[in-house]
Amino acid sequence: MAKALFQRHQKVWVEAVGAWASVERVIPVWAKDFDEPVKITYDVGLGREFRAEELKAEETSVPSAPEAGGDWRILRARNKWQQPEDCAHHPFPGTFPVVVTDKEDWGGWRTPGAEYDRAPLTIEFQARLIAHAPQLMAIAQQICDLVAEAPHDAPVELQGIAANAAGVLRLVGTAK
Repeated sequence: MAKALFQRHQKVWVEAVGAWASVERVIPVWAKDFDEPVKITYDVGLGREFRAEELKAEETSVPSAPEAGGDWRILRARNKWQQPEDCAHHPFPGTFPVVVTDKEDWGGWRTPGAEYDRAPLTIEFQARLIAHAPQLMAIAQQICDLVAEAPHDAPVELQGIAANAAGVLRLVGTAK
């Protein structure tokens, strides 16, 4: 069974040609009675289809992780466009959350006032989630480390959780 290694519009190095190209089409080859393709080729606009072995993905550098634990916190910003009495349905009338990720109280995440007015409970949840992301990442790393110490002694469910946590940490760019 074949798995696609590249996706549409991804920039790749074409070894046979010695040039960069963009994947225009992913072409699976199916066989009867198989649930997955048996072969996958890629059209990169160079006149023929290429196999995955002939292509190399563009290497992108992942930004380093924030300082351990981070100093992320939620500040309340005054809503300049609405008076507190006009937005009594908000959890904190007259303000909206701003997650700061810098010691100097700037940088980070914020949302426009109009978007906050549309779904204040959702935005409040997002702010709390983002502000506590460094702690959640630390917990995920601890779970991975715990299972890695004795993988055969860990319950199967915990091994699955650790694998999921490791995948998320890899996506974020902080996996050890």
